[in-house]
Amino acid sequence: MVSRGELIMAEAFIQKYNIPGPRYTSYPTVPFWDKEGISIDDWKRTMIRAFNESNKTEGISLYIHLPFCENLCTFCGCHKRITKRHEVEEPYIQTVLKEWDLYCDLLPERPRIKEIHLGGGTPTFFSPENLTELIEGILKRADKCEQYEFSFEGHPNNTTRQHLETLYKLGFKRNSFGVQDYDPVVQKTINRIQPFEKVEQATQASREIGYTSVSHDLVFGLPHQTKESIIDTITKTKELKPDRIAFYSYAHVPWIKGVGQRGYDEKDLPSAEEKRVLYETGKRMLDELGYVEIGMDHFALKSDNMYEAMVSKSLHRNFMGYTAGKTKLMIGLGMSSISDSWYSFAQNVKTVEEYQKLVNEGEIPLLRGHLLTEEDLIIREHILNIMCHFETSWEEDRLKFPELEECLERLSEMEADGLVKINETGLQLPEHARPFVRNVCMAFDLRLVRNKPETRIFSMTI
Repeated sequence: MVSRGELIMAEAFIQKYNIPGPRYTSYPTVPFWDKEGISIDDWKRTMIRAFNESNKTEGISLYIHLPFCENLCTFCGCHKRITKRHEVEEPYIQTVLKEWDLYCDLLPERPRIKEIHLGGGTPTFFSPENLTELIEGILKRADKCEQYEFSFEGHPNNTTRQHLETLYKLGFKRNSFGVQDYDPVVQKTINRIQPFEKVEQATQASREIGYTSVSHDLVFGLPHQTKESIIDTITKTKELKPDRIAFYSYAHVPWIKGVGQRGYDEKDLPSAEEKRVLYETGKRMLDELGYVEIGMDHFALKSDNMYEAMVSKSLHRNFMGYTAGKTKLMIGLGMSSISDSWYSFAQNVKTVEEYQKLVNEGEIPLLRGHLLTEEDLIIREHILNIMCHFETSWEEDRLKFPELEECLERLSEMEADGLVKINETGLQLPEHARPFVRNVCMAFDLRLVRNKPETRIFSMTI
């Protein structure tokens, strides 16, 4: 039982440390990529370097962005295109396959694919026939690793049994469904009307077909959300017992995401203290249901391979979020996708029209990117360690850097508050300090420290 004194202390820490900060799906974070960007030649060079270093051992990953949605969910921060015209599917699929051909033509040997993730948008906007065409087209020019993992994001309202059966036959064994919250007032506000029965239907069908991991995405901090709605949502989730749960903090950034998030006022959002109660309530309920907290925002049953990855310290974080294994090279296909060669990042153009134009002209559709420096690579490893394992070490000389003492000095208050433990060779976050993990990473983020933004560009850390 948490004492009143502990609750007061937690609220004080929230007020003290709840500041705008990155979510660290990469380092450097996108706003601090070099203004000069990356040349297409540098991107190709580093991409091929990563491929040569890893294809035979760990394989590569593919993230495929399928951007179309029939309706706008106003809380959403993804790059998407709203349309009910399904004739857009086939031309887009053909363009993605042409982009894949451009990459395969550059590679010195046939790629081995460890991971494919279909993200969006709404991947199940696409028909099962077109998804078959996409995956079969990808695999014509690649082999699957022995231990491969294919996953997709589905909308419970439009994920049919045919979708599930088709993708399962293509090798997909893991899926995730966006739930957010079951409260009808919240659903109406975020324009995501989605009955529990639809989620139940998609989850049960997945298990009947043979999917080994089903995940539900829940969000706390949404407009009009209350402690009671979180309790109701997780009580309903208990009935379905998904293998994984992503319990995200809503990122309110209308100055970036525009019209959708301007559909409601900040006064409709829970306060920082109320949001902390939503998180603590949800976390406590998930703990009681047997879920283990994995990294930031994620929970898994001990039977899921995400838990196994955490125990074995093979957990990885990239632009797809947390994954159970690392590949040095992740190629992003589709408009707005971000690729990661470990040594560089490259993002595709952000509109469907420009993406299709460039690919059909035979060009990799690069919008911007970043070539990592030696310093970047060191800091990236520390931030990945903190985000994935809640600890990092500089015992090895290769992980030391000149500003290390300054970074630790920035953590002195958090250390005094008991939110981080520092010794001569490393640091750790105690379990109660995990909600503050982004704050710890910010102390190591040299690009953020040197170039503090003059305007607000990040969501709040807690």
